[in-house]
Amino acid sequence: MASDNPGPSVPFPPMEAELVSELPSGGGWRYEPKWDGFRGVLENDGGELALWSRNGRPLLRYFPELRPLGDLLPPHSALDGEIVISRGGQLDFDAMQMRLHPAESRVRKLAAEIPATFVAFDLLLWKGKPVHEQPIEKRRAELEKVAKGFALSPISEDVEQGRAWLRTLQAAGFDGVIAKRLGLPYLPGSREAVVKVKPYKTADCVVAGLRFKKGGRETIATLLLGLYRDDGHLDYVGSAAVGAKNQAEIAAKTLPLLDERNDRRFSEPNRWGTGELEEVPLRPELVVEVRYDKLEKHRFRHGTRLLRFRPDKDPEQCTWREVRPARRPDDLAVEDLLRA
Repeated sequence: MASDNPGPSVPFPPMEAELVSELPSGGGWRYEPKWDGFRGVLENDGGELALWSRNGRPLLRYFPELRPLGDLLPPHSALDGEIVISRGGQLDFDAMQMRLHPAESRVRKLAAEIPATFVAFDLLLWKGKPVHEQPIEKRRAELEKVAKGFALSPISEDVEQGRAWLRTLQAAGFDGVIAKRLGLPYLPGSREAVVKVKPYKTADCVVAGLRFKKGGRETIATLLLGLYRDDGHLDYVGSAAVGAKNQAEIAAKTLPLLDERNDRRFSEPNRWGTGELEEVPLRPELVVEVRYDKLEKHRFRHGTRLLRFRPDKDPEQCTWREVRPARRPDDLAVEDLLRA
């Protein structure tokens, strides 16, 4: 990676997916498994290989074993895909997080022991040709034609295959199934053309603060979670319990971010006696993925389950759209249902 490379030279940021409850059917859609790794755009910009995260950060130094892919990617070409690690037939996201290490020696050791794979699923540029302007059907056909030597994500236009993937790939660590609308060009940063279905509800939230267990600051009880409004205000939305086995890891990530000069406070019903626990805000720099049951008003109804930290996502990306998708023009309102 050249140090003077200012950032991606391709359509950016990557397309996103809107969370929905079930896969769309009736034609006009293409389905593929939702890989559980780090989103990556692999780009050869005039002979220099780069690998960009979803938030435009260079990743190639953390995955040096992917550098040989540069021999397969001509200048002024770029692929959209997912960086994954598979161990024992299962995707291993924890192993992915271990790779984001500052020490080059550690990175190279892990690259040899648990190498990553780049799985391509879209073609943006090829030898300077703006393939991203073409509909997804043509982009995929071109991808299969030119991307020799790359691992490609499987696809299907049969919704039953998508539903089968949703049922059968959980044990392998997949994160659900993606559906992409046919006939559309690549839409950078947009959620209009892609939806995702997960076997359970999840949300990426900002770690806005901590609660400590009674007796001081020896043990963290919960992470306090936040989502951003459109005006940039960070709303408190609930908490995630911290287990005993995760104390050391979570303390190492969160305690350096204590922000006791901040007057941010958190409130929720006191039925669990949380008012007696000391709480403190954090600088909003960490993102976690949590599993939740239901959103009630402006809070998760029950405590959430902490799934993992998301170092590949910026806090500013954690908005209310995580749990309240934007209305689409064809969505029904209550008045539509009650109309005589």
